[in-house]
Amino acid sequence: GPKVTYVPPAPPDDEQAIFARYQTGMNFDKYDENVVEVSGLDPPAALMSFADTNMCHTLTVNITKAGYSKPTPVQKYSIPIILAGRDLMACAQTGSGKTAAFLVPVVAQMMRDGVTASSFKEQQQPECIITAPTRELVNQIFLEARKFVYGTCIRPVVIYGGTQTDYSIRQVKQGCNILCATPGRLLDIIGRGKIGLHNVKYLVLDEADRMLDMGFGVDMKKLVSFPDMPPKDKRQTLMFSATFPEEVQRLAGEFLKTDFLFVVVGHVGGACSDVQQNIIQVSQYFKRDKLIEILHSIGSERTLVFVDTKKKADFIACFLCQENIPATSIHGDREQREREIALRDFRSGKCTVLVATSVAARGLDIESVQHVINFDLPSTIEEYVHRIGRTGRCGNTGKAVGFFDNNFDGHLAQPLIKVLSD
Repeated sequence: GPKVTYVPPAPPDDEQAIFARYQTGMNFDKYDENVVEVSGLDPPAALMSFADTNMCHTLTVNITKAGYSKPTPVQKYSIPIILAGRDLMACAQTGSGKTAAFLVPVVAQMMRDGVTASSFKEQQQPECIITAPTRELVNQIFLEARKFVYGTCIRPVVIYGGTQTDYSIRQVKQGCNILCATPGRLLDIIGRGKIGLHNVKYLVLDEADRMLDMGFGVDMKKLVSFPDMPPKDKRQTLMFSATFPEEVQRLAGEFLKTDFLFVVVGHVGGACSDVQQNIIQVSQYFKRDKLIEILHSIGSERTLVFVDTKKKADFIACFLCQENIPATSIHGDREQREREIALRDFRSGKCTVLVATSVAARGLDIESVQHVINFDLPSTIEEYVHRIGRTGRCGNTGKAVGFFDNNFDGHLAQPLIKVLSD
């Protein structure tokens, strides 16, 4: 294709913008009712408050500024495990604070070890690499990392596809301690000799089941088999997701030390309990009418609509605009600039409906998404759990509607019944 020239606008870097956040919901305290299981030998004791660790003062202040008043269950168990230098696989429901569960202890250890900003040079040696399946998600992790490192000399950098490669290289060259990256761009920059791996102490796979399955499993194996990547017993490997199918748990073992710990908050792969789920039987031909009916009934509340193809995402967004419902779309064939504008229009409320493929199913944290509509149900139950988890985050409540057509969605009936009854 044509050479990519897009350079994303720099995020605002004033303190207020860096620490911008939204409010926790009324069910935030209910997270503590979740049963937590830790498998593995000698797990460290859970953390009861952020003040209980001997983290440096700057980080403690940043945690408070970022609005983290008390740790959620995944944070209570993950932070001490990571601070103890152990490898970790952690499974917790969508929207329950997994990003901070790995960023806080990694930053704490980097500060403890006196990590200093690397100066401008051709090849950077990051101490931490965080990889995730979508561009929007790695950017979100980067923006979160900026909060915790504020006022320190630790420099986070984000690189992802769909943007000018030279721009990514320039970002990296200026100094890089924490690298947030999508797999394709990461391997490209390593291949060009701009990133050296022998300093990597922390390797984080966010949405780890997606990172290890058919999509990115080959890339991850390639990453850990570079000659200068420290072997698994010489680095700390951390994996987080809301779903962990059993076959992926087995694959994960190849990347983790033998004494890794597995933290499960609630059920493995359970749906977020703050999302009210409704399944409606609708045949293919009546889905559009049903969608219009639902959108008219909920008014201007922010709604994410999932479909199964890129073409359909554009078609439905166009159709909704003709019906005077302000909508936009996001999918893998849209240019990165368009994807970012669509997300910005949705976040700002300019468009109340975002029609998306599964590119928006994981990790995205958008304030006050009240509804998720699965116009087309996904092919796996894991994907369903992630999609509906775009609402009901951080103790807020949300609603999810799924259109079920027996001719197409029969394979999901049994797993759906399990998720619903759980």
